[in-house]
Amino acid sequence: MQELIDNLMSNANISQEQAEKALETIKDFVKEKFPMMAGAVDNLFDVKEDKDDFMN
Repeated sequence: MQELIDNLMSNANISQEQAEKALETIKDFVKEKFPMMAGAVDNLFDVKEDKDDFMN
C-alpha cells in the first residue's frame, strides 16, 4: 500500500495525506459502484504492514 501512496505522491506531486485521501476516495467509489466486490476491495486496500513485509 505504501508503494502505491509513494507513486501517487511522486507522479501527482501531492502530499502523503492527499495521496491517502485519494486512495480512500477511490476505494469508497469502487465499493459504491460495485457493492458485490466490497469485501475484495477492503482486502485489497486494507493490507497490513506485516503482510507487506512478509511478501517482500
